[in-house]
Amino acid sequence: MSNTTRPTPAEIRAFRAENPKMRERDIAAQLGISEAALVAAEVGLTAVRIDGDANRFLERSEALGEVMALTRNESVVHEKIGVFEKINTGKHASIVLGENIDLRIFPGTWAHGFAVTKTDGDQVRRSLQFFDKAGEAVHKVHLRPASNLEAYEAIVADFRLEDQSQEFVEVVTEKTVETGPVDVDALREGWSAMTDTHQFFGLLRKLKVARQDAVRSVGEDFAHEVRADAVSELLRASAEREAEIMCFVGNHGTIQIHTGPVKNIQPMCPWINVLDPTFHMHLRTDHIAECWVVRKPTTDGHVTSLEAYDASGEMIIQFFGKRKEGMVERADWREILANLPRPDSAAA
Repeated sequence: MSNTTRPTPAEIRAFRAENPKMRERDIAAQLGISEAALVAAEVGLTAVRIDGDANRFLERSEALGEVMALTRNESVVHEKIGVFEKINTGKHASIVLGENIDLRIFPGTWAHGFAVTKTDGDQVRRSLQFFDKAGEAVHKVHLRPASNLEAYEAIVADFRLEDQSQEFVEVVTEKTVETGPVDVDALREGWSAMTDTHQFFGLLRKLKVARQDAVRSVGEDFAHEVRADAVSELLRASAEREAEIMCFVGNHGTIQIHTGPVKNIQPMCPWINVLDPTFHMHLRTDHIAECWVVRKPTTDGHVTSLEAYDASGEMIIQFFGKRKEGMVERADWREILANLPRPDSAAA
């Protein structure tokens, strides 16, 4: 949207007031602004601009106590209730390895922060929300009844910026990923030589291959396609078997992981939802264009994942079986993946 047609903060607030039940991301999309611009329009009212430095926040996060950590992309929301603990910060990547909150954070993408306070009747909802330079949300932390309110207020006071303007100017950089035709022989050679799943990213960079192109090209012994409804089938089967799984959801700033069982699976077209006590997940199944079962060699035998991609080739969500280093992959997990329907099988 050009500057001549861009809504003012007052116009943003007015539209929001007229559409109280509309989701924030939908309001931002309809107005042609970023979600951060939507929040910024409330600065001085329900929002405070704070430092968006990821590592500075992580160094103070454990004091908040129990919170809800939320990471999402365009297609799925991943929510975990727990404590920020076992934190290791780094320039390029930081890690949170708490019992419930498990994150991989890329500090270079975090740019803006807001403390948001909303009143709903007698209930006050407080959150810390972080965005990249383009105004896309990278991570949000919502307080809960058991949270340490004093620690939250201290963070807001210490992180408060002098700039408390309601304007937000998005800085959008073109995503350029240099890829070329797939050298299948080189891909298969490198793939078969892996001894750790983390070597996969280096292989893709070395060969300049997009992730989806790699799984499409490597061959049936390493990757095969399953039906687009495979995620729903996997969740149902995991709940029935009480299988412990790992569910990865991320954006370019944060990856959030659930490890453990899933129990309460609730479809609500087009969504599939997990509604467990400390884990909520909400996935737009109509955004899934392809699903692949992917096998990667390791020193402990091959490790298998389910990967779901959208129509643009971006990975939406990824699942593994729960596994400790040095242990063979769980048999129940392999059976669940082996039973997922192929694309040419009849729909249930």
